[in-house]
Amino acid sequence: MLCADIVEICWRDPSGGKQQNAALLEDISRSGMCLQFEAPISEGTRVSVHCPGEKMAGIVRYCVYREIGYFLGIELEKAALWSRKYEPKHLLDLQDMVLRHAGGHGGYVH
Repeated sequence: MLCADIVEICWRDPSGGKQQNAALLEDISRSGMCLQFEAPISEGTRVSVHCPGEKMAGIVRYCVYREIGYFLGIELEKAALWSRKYEPKHLLDLQDMVLRHAGGHGGYVH
């Protein structure tokens, strides 16, 4: 699902120093998330993501630069699978939107 919210991400840099900074939550799934971030974080880095009322642990699976910053793909650890305790401020379920839209127009989607 597409979403938008500010979260805190914590990790250890290559020298072992603790790092913490804000990131923009771009999208979520049951087992992962994509964050927009201002600096690269190496693939394989363990991170914790702090959302209001929830803390999730994961591993950076990709880090790519696009025009507006770095995008981090975070695979959540099994114990930290996405839950509904936290709901981003802006959340868009595209599948639900398409189904609702199709139902109101005889199955035809523009």
